[in-house]
Amino acid sequence: MSKIKLLDCTLRDGGYVNDWKFGHDNIESIFERLVDAGVDVIEIGFLDDRRPFDIERSIMPDTDSVEKIYGNLDRKQAQIVGMIDYGTCDISNIKPCSESYIDGIRVIFKKGIMHEAMEYCRAIKKLGYKVYSQLVSITSYTDEDLLELISLVNDVKPYAVSMVDTYGLLHPEDLFHYYEILDANVDSTIGIGFHAHNNFQLAYANALAFLGKETDRDIVVDATLYGMGKSAGNAPLELVSMRLNEKYGKSYNINPMLEAIQESIMGFYDKAPWGYKMFFYLCALNDCHPNYLTLYKDKQNLSVSKLNDILSMIEPEDKKLLYDKIVAEQLYDRFVTEQCSEDEAREKLSAELKNRNILVVGPGKNIELQKARVDEYIAKENPYVISINYIPKEIKVDAVFTTNVKRYHDMKTDGIKVIATTNVECRNGKFDFVFNRAPLLERNEKIMDNSFLMLIKLLESIGINKICCAGFDGYSDKEDNYFNPEMEYYFVKDEAHNLNTHMRESIYESRRTMDIRFLTYSAYDTNNNEHDEAF
Repeated sequence: MSKIKLLDCTLRDGGYVNDWKFGHDNIESIFERLVDAGVDVIEIGFLDDRRPFDIERSIMPDTDSVEKIYGNLDRKQAQIVGMIDYGTCDISNIKPCSESYIDGIRVIFKKGIMHEAMEYCRAIKKLGYKVYSQLVSITSYTDEDLLELISLVNDVKPYAVSMVDTYGLLHPEDLFHYYEILDANVDSTIGIGFHAHNNFQLAYANALAFLGKETDRDIVVDATLYGMGKSAGNAPLELVSMRLNEKYGKSYNINPMLEAIQESIMGFYDKAPWGYKMFFYLCALNDCHPNYLTLYKDKQNLSVSKLNDILSMIEPEDKKLLYDKIVAEQLYDRFVTEQCSEDEAREKLSAELKNRNILVVGPGKNIELQKARVDEYIAKENPYVISINYIPKEIKVDAVFTTNVKRYHDMKTDGIKVIATTNVECRNGKFDFVFNRAPLLERNEKIMDNSFLMLIKLLESIGINKICCAGFDGYSDKEDNYFNPEMEYYFVKDEAHNLNTHMRESIYESRRTMDIRFLTYSAYDTNNNEHDEAF
């Protein structure tokens, strides 16, 4: 009959949420409640010599630091372990186990460095510690890779070897496959562990499936308080322990866990909630590193369906879980330059604008502050009005030009024609006009996808040689320059002067072939004299 050990890694994996700054009082309180709950193994944080000692954090440069934080705490019967990401803590920073507060060390490593990492495990074992060899991203291992690793494990003979579902990709049948290879080939004296993540809402289910496998060897199941952990979080300790009590004859005390959640964990959850989210689902769905999605999401011009599409295209296969920014950027460039046939759209839009005065409207405050000037122009000239990425309340627009997915989904375009670039996907049916995004981009990276400049370029390309503009105030480093502050990007105040300069230079170039007039004050207007003032 196997011996099941419940391992809590809140103070380690949970640290990804708060940069391991639990606070010293919280660290002690969490530890003591886990001890009172009867948890078999308590992981107290990372050993990482790149980080300075901080008594408020559960990430420590050496084993001496563990003593400074935890040395006065009664561990009772609990086994105490730390974790090392191979390559981040030199062996010289680890005292022999006989001189240390901790009993064991878990070493995490990717398959590409399995040989070096297992030798490191051997060195840790020689210091007297119980060694856990943690197979990061188990889903990246082929059967052959796993058998190669097992030969190393059987040579070193660590205390346990653990399957780590780093990105929450496993379904029970996949878990069973990896487990059965390990169980059939790993020396019977070595335990097998499992560490789950919740990207597919399967962390708890997979933990239960793991516990349900019949074996004579010792097994170790990881969990955290309230599922606190990296990305979508982990299997919740309070749920796993409940199941172990009900089905496997264990007697963990749930109340101290609940107290720890209420007093020490919920404050972090309220500030930065973890758990199942669309972000982590998309990563798991496409078997890819979260950094890919972060990069593409930050571009702010791809819908969720487009994000899913581009993630599915990451290649080669071995790059998916090993983030490569060069690969990511190259794929993005190919993806957004996808061409559509725009001849019909060009003809239709050209015909619609033929012989019309054109007023282009932006979201700057001066659209309201100089409203009388705008109203007078509209009454006199009866222009074709095109707004950019928003629908003004006080001005009737004929069409909206949209290049931004989020802005498009925030708009109600009923009765208004939509001119869109290829990165924006229509909610229902088709847009009135669709144009390739790539040819409209600027060469200057700072303003490459500025919607105003993109529209100028589009209008010029279909033969428009004169436009009037209102509501393009320019960037400000002093105050919100949009009538709706939510439309301003977070970075513009720091970059205001440079951005305005780049915009003026681009508009100056456009004025060589196009008559561009600003109806309201604009920091972009190269025709402003030195006495002009913003409103």
